[in-house]
Amino acid sequence: MERIAITEKAAKVLEQLKIKHGELIFHQSGGCCDGSAPMVFEKGDMYLDESDILLGTLNSVNFYMNQDQFEYWKHTHLTVDITEGRGASFSLEIPLGLRFLIHSRLLTPEEEVFFNT
Repeated sequence: MERIAITEKAAKVLEQLKIKHGELIFHQSGGCCDGSAPMVFEKGDMYLDESDILLGTLNSVNFYMNQDQFEYWKHTHLTVDITEGRGASFSLEIPLGLRFLIHSRLLTPEEEVFFNT
């Protein structure tokens, strides 16, 4: 079972970014503006520490979330998608006129048991 997934459309954009920028990471923190949106950075450009939780890997790109933000999202399955429009962040897709976003749904009872054991 996976806690996080990516749409085909978003995966294609992610692959383009990997070709251009090399190794990447996703990070979702809390905050104002687009701070609660998933952002993609070149690996090493985002400082990670013990407060960041690895939720999973999407097309060989690790997806991290700050533990404070995770407290709000821990009962959900997340799907990364892409949409047209410029977000207010430093995420690598912004110059393409696109931005990543999250769709969420509550975990099923089986997923709750799996992720909480």
